[in-house]
Amino acid sequence: MSKTALIPIADGSEEIEAVTIIDVLRRAGVEVTVAAVNSGKSLQIRGAHGLEITADCSLDNCTDKPWDLIAVPGGIPGAEHLADSQPLEILLRTQVQQGKLFAAICAAPALVLGSKGLLQEKIATGHPMFQQNLDAKELNSESRVVVDGNCITSQGPGTALDFALELVEQLCGLVKREEVSSPMVLTTSATAYY
Repeated sequence: MSKTALIPIADGSEEIEAVTIIDVLRRAGVEVTVAAVNSGKSLQIRGAHGLEITADCSLDNCTDKPWDLIAVPGGIPGAEHLADSQPLEILLRTQVQQGKLFAAICAAPALVLGSKGLLQEKIATGHPMFQQNLDAKELNSESRVVVDGNCITSQGPGTALDFALELVEQLCGLVKREEVSSPMVLTTSATAYY
């Protein structure tokens, strides 16, 4: 049975982060669901830089399903919209309570996870502009990607590929990460583990 991942997106989500996460997880054979978080019923969102992305469904259709991973892209005002989503907060709290993987990149560690108290027991990172608002047990500002138990955080658009590959490793193992990264002609980068 394949692993499942939920990627919520909203108007203003950072396109590089969202698309990289979706693409890399799908290359690994993960069943990815892209869910629109918006006030209407439209599945179309406009990213932070004007790119139109069509979600698979509304987040409202995802609330009664279990997920192996929930990964939240950043971007402004996308992360703010995601932070305002009550259904997403419930999903994330359930994920944390069940000890399942949850992840965020860029502004999302601070605005989505930290603002809900979901990082209080975690070492985390985020975009340098939001690190002072992280509200985590400890900030790791040196590492591009930080893994602390079931929580994975990363710094921003330039770290999106490292972040997505770490998500693959955490979900599917190191061998699958290498299978996915090798054809991409990548070099290895450092990840901090706690």
